[in-house]
Amino acid sequence: MSNLGKALRVPAARFERMLPGPIERMWEHLTDCTKLKGWFGEGTIEPHEGGAVTLMGGDVRGVITQWKPPRLLAYTWNVFGPQDEESPFPESYLTFELEARGDQVLLTLTHMPILERFEKQNMMGWHTFLDMVEAALSSQTPEPQEVHMKRNAERYGVDLANLAR
Repeated sequence: MSNLGKALRVPAARFERMLPGPIERMWEHLTDCTKLKGWFGEGTIEPHEGGAVTLMGGDVRGVITQWKPPRLLAYTWNVFGPQDEESPFPESYLTFELEARGDQVLLTLTHMPILERFEKQNMMGWHTFLDMVEAALSSQTPEPQEVHMKRNAERYGVDLANLAR
């Protein structure tokens, strides 16, 4: 044992995706519950730092740590089972950074840390949600989530019949 500090490396997922703008419209898709529903599912986001975040029917809960419209949204990410009062998983952090690029928006999504057993599933899930928000921003009707999940499961080598728990 040593009194010296140690540098740690934390497993994370990062996506950079060019999406249709303007930036304010992308911000609405991240924060307006009626728009969020179209690509991420039922949920609520209280629009201020310290605001509560409840997503996926309460399976994901967190608190907004950064609220800087229309360019930065960050919140804690805690996954709960149906009967859980406390999450059995470590808290993680989700950050959405938006940058206007002409008539498009560069979205950078960072999620960390990710438990090793969930890395591929996490990448598949975020890829799916980003595909769906891209379709919504392009004024297309997104394909059902299951269609995206199947396609992205193949990309990331995830067996949908045997998901990590």
